[in-house]
Amino acid sequence: MPGRVVPILDDDRVAALTTALAVRAAGGVPLIGDDRWNGDYWAGLRATVAAADPAPGMAWATFSSGSTGTPRVIVRTDESWSASYPGVERLLDLTADDVVYLPSPLVSSVTMFSVVHARTVGASVLLPRTHTVSDSDLEHATVLHGTPYALRSVLERIEAGTAHRLRVALVGGARLDAGLRSRSEAAGIRLIAYYGAAELSFVAVDPDGRGLRPFDGVETRVDEGLLWVRSPYFAAGYLGTASGPFRRDPEGWGTVGDLVGGDPADPLRFRGRRDGAILTAAATVIPEDVEAALQRLDGIEDVVVFGLPNPRAGALVAAVIETGPGGRPPSARELRRRAGALLSGTHLPRRWFWTERLPRTATGKPARDRIRHDAIEGTVSRVV
Repeated sequence: MPGRVVPILDDDRVAALTTALAVRAAGGVPLIGDDRWNGDYWAGLRATVAAADPAPGMAWATFSSGSTGTPRVIVRTDESWSASYPGVERLLDLTADDVVYLPSPLVSSVTMFSVVHARTVGASVLLPRTHTVSDSDLEHATVLHGTPYALRSVLERIEAGTAHRLRVALVGGARLDAGLRSRSEAAGIRLIAYYGAAELSFVAVDPDGRGLRPFDGVETRVDEGLLWVRSPYFAAGYLGTASGPFRRDPEGWGTVGDLVGGDPADPLRFRGRRDGAILTAAATVIPEDVEAALQRLDGIEDVVVFGLPNPRAGALVAAVIETGPGGRPPSARELRRRAGALLSGTHLPRRWFWTERLPRTATGKPARDRIRHDAIEGTVSRVV
């Protein structure tokens, strides 16, 4: 039935993609899940999708990539993606000779966008055989589109001596540390960072390390720290009766609740989601502000900051740091000393935890709910 969303799950990625393209060719709306999901969980998602009315005029559906809660189904027209193709092609110098490497799973809107885009250009698509980057993939890929986590995995292999053909990487995420850019350049890879959201698509781009600025065709405005966007790239919304952070006003402006600002010279410096702030004593702490500072410390590859419940303060600022395989963190006293040179007292973590690798969502984002739960339940190591 035209407009009917069709859930697809297959541990063979090529088979899943082939099915999705066939569904689309027949007028349906393909929705690929993550083959790592629990069977009962997937059955529940399928039931929710089956109960929803068809989505006339829609071409593609993806799950939200947020790090909390049950994923919502986001539906969109074909034009909401294709309108951005010229801008992406200019950034990447993309041609039919390229091989686009997509290390994020097909459940990610990042991957499905690039699959559809590459087909229109005539470029080849390279999907990993497993859920990890492989040396053999890097022998063929010329373009990478993925997350900072995926790029870090690629760079680790290149720095270990793996030969590669990558010339450019398009990396999503509002937070990209300068170290990744310098490492990419040392490997001969031009790095283009961007910020987007599954609901908004491309919003801002940083092709040279000088900061994010609006992507082609995008207007931005900031109201009391809240970023509003207007562009032709918006998704239509959520399937069925699901609600989420995406909202629009009558003038065509939309937001997903991102907070920006704090520096007049860098107005699109992201400070996290409005609903993610930590209220501790008399202060309001944006986790991303603290995370950006802590990522500058030696020995910390990534970090998640959250509010640890506390009866007196309401919440304590806490951090779970990722050290990488075989790494161990400094003492809590040393971490406080180093962080104290970068953060005010209200923003300094009062509790520290660590792990070699943070658990992540299917799209490579830190799984914030699980990380916070593990810290509260004591199943992640405490730094003393």
